[in-house]
Amino acid sequence: MSDIEKQIIEFSDTVRPYLRRDGGDFEYIGFKDGIVYIKMLGQCAGCGSSKVTLSYIEDMMCEEIPGVIGVEEI
Repeated sequence: MSDIEKQIIEFSDTVRPYLRRDGGDFEYIGFKDGIVYIKMLGQCAGCGSSKVTLSYIEDMMCEEIPGVIGVEEI
């Protein structure tokens, strides 16, 4: 596991409790060419606001983790 992937997992662990409060979650799938791939789970899957949540996650990851240039939901 690369250093960037370790940072992504650590970041995910800090965000996850906020999503879980509302019954949502996400799963880290992988990292390739600067893009983090995640799967939205629980209430986040199919939620009308999931794009806003994804955008928030992307903004924070890009700001806090050098090498991350985007986040995509699969």
